[in-house]
Amino acid sequence: MHNQSMGSVRVPSDEEIGAAFDQGREAVMILYHNTLEQLANRIQTLEDQLAKNSRNSGKPPSSDGLNKPAPKSLRKRHGKKSGGQAGHLGSTLKAVEHPDLVQVFPVLQCRHCQVSLKRVQASRYEKRQVFDVPRMHLEVTEHQAEIKVCPHCGAENRAEFPAEVTQPVQYGHELKAQIVYFNQYQMLPLERTAEVLESLYGHSLSEGTIVEVAREASGRVAGVNAAMQQQLTEKEEVVHFDETGARAEGQLYWLHSASTEKLTCYAIHPKRGSLAMDAIGILPNLKGRAMHDDWMSYFKYPIRHALCNAQRPAPFQGHLRRLKFLEERYPQKWVSPMADLLVTIKEEVDKAKATSRTSLTRKKLVDFEREYDRLVKQGLRINGPPKRLAGQPIQRGRIKQNPAKNLLDEFKLHKEFVLAFMYDFKVPFDNNQAERDIRMMKVKQKISGCFRSIRGAEIFCQIRGYISTARKNGQQVLDVLRLAFDGTPYLPPFVSLLG
Repeated sequence: MHNQSMGSVRVPSDEEIGAAFDQGREAVMILYHNTLEQLANRIQTLEDQLAKNSRNSGKPPSSDGLNKPAPKSLRKRHGKKSGGQAGHLGSTLKAVEHPDLVQVFPVLQCRHCQVSLKRVQASRYEKRQVFDVPRMHLEVTEHQAEIKVCPHCGAENRAEFPAEVTQPVQYGHELKAQIVYFNQYQMLPLERTAEVLESLYGHSLSEGTIVEVAREASGRVAGVNAAMQQQLTEKEEVVHFDETGARAEGQLYWLHSASTEKLTCYAIHPKRGSLAMDAIGILPNLKGRAMHDDWMSYFKYPIRHALCNAQRPAPFQGHLRRLKFLEERYPQKWVSPMADLLVTIKEEVDKAKATSRTSLTRKKLVDFEREYDRLVKQGLRINGPPKRLAGQPIQRGRIKQNPAKNLLDEFKLHKEFVLAFMYDFKVPFDNNQAERDIRMMKVKQKISGCFRSIRGAEIFCQIRGYISTARKNGQQVLDVLRLAFDGTPYLPPFVSLLG
C-alpha cells in the first residue's frame, strides 16, 4: 500500500505503519489517534459545508434547493395584523379636477315618451374618467438656419443652430433619456431595449446607437460622480462599503460600492483588496468611519472602522448570522447569550434614539462591556489555540481554526468596531445600506450574465451611481436623465461640484 491522501487527510504509508509497529504500542497508538483526529476534523469540515444554507451563512437562497430552510427572522412579533393598520390612509385612483380632454355624450330623446331633447339643456352630468396615454410616435423637428448674403459687401451670413443640434440628423434628449432609462436603469439587454422602443414609437434603433447613448450619459454625469466621491471621502461621518464579484470580458472583476443613505458611488476593478481600494481612492483618504464586513483588506487603513452585526447574506456575513451557524453546528454556552447581547444592546440604542438621547448611560455601557468581555473569555477557554498533531507535516500559514475560534478572535481583537454602534449613535447596527446598494449589481448580472466589455461595466457604474443617488434624494429617474443630457445633471444640494 502506497502513501495516500484523502482530501486534506494524509493516510499513513505501509512503511510508516511498520515503523510505528516496530517502535511499540505507544507509537502505534499515536499514529492511530493522529490519523483518526485528522479524519474527524475533515468530516466536521464537510458536515459544516453541507449544513450551511442561506439562513446561517453567506450562501444565496437559490443554493438551498428542495431542502430550503423555513425562514426565521430576528424580529419580534408586534401583534398587529398584516396589511394596512388602523388610521392608515390608503391610496387609489382618484378623479382629477381638470382633465385634459372632455367628451360629452348627449341625450337625444326621452326614453319614456320619445320626445326630442336635443334643444333641452342638461340639468347635471354624471362623470367618469379614464386614465390612459395617447399612442406615441417620434416627433421630428427640423431646424433651419437662415443664410443671407449682405447686399452691401456680398458676405454670406449663416444663423446659429441651438447648441445641442450638432449633426444633420440626430436623436433628441428626451429619447436619449428613455434609452438610458430602459437599458441602464431597468436593465433591459440591448436587443430588448431596441424592441421596446420600436414597439412604443415604431422606430428601429441599432444596438450600437444604444451603446453610444449610454456612453454619452456616462460622460455627462462623470463630474457629478467625482463630486459625490469627494463628499464621501471628506465630509460624510459614516460610509458603507461592500464589494461583489462581476464578470467582464470573460474575466472576474470586482464591483466596489461606497454609499450613505443619500449618496452612492460604484467602481469596478480587477482586484478585490487594497490594490482596488487604493485605485478607487476613497478609503485611503477617508475622514469619517468605514462600515463594512470583516474583509481583512479594510483593516490595512488606519481609519475608524465599524463591523456589520446583522443577519445579511455576504461572503463575510454579519455577526448574528455567524452566531446562528455556531448555534447549529458548534453549540456552546457563550454563543446564544452573545447573540442575545448584541440584540439587547441594539434595542437599548434604539430606545435612546427614540427619546432624542445621543448616548447610553455610563452604567449601561459598563454593564454591556463587562458582559461582552465575559462571554468572549468564556468562549476562548472552550476554544483554545489549535495545535499541530504529532507527525503532521508542517505547512505554510496558520493552523486552521474552527469557526467558533475565528469569530471569538474577531470579537476580542475588534471589540471597538463590533460595538461601534453602541459607542457612537451615528453608526448603524448593520451594513445593510451597502447590501441594498450592491444588490442591483447582482440583478444586472442575473439578467445579462456578464458585461461584454470593461468599458461597458464602467459606464454602468457611472450611470447607476448617479441614478441611485438621485433616487435616494427623492428625484425621478427620467427627470434626472433629462437634466444630464441638457447639460445640468442633478447634484444633491449638500454636495459641491469640483473646481
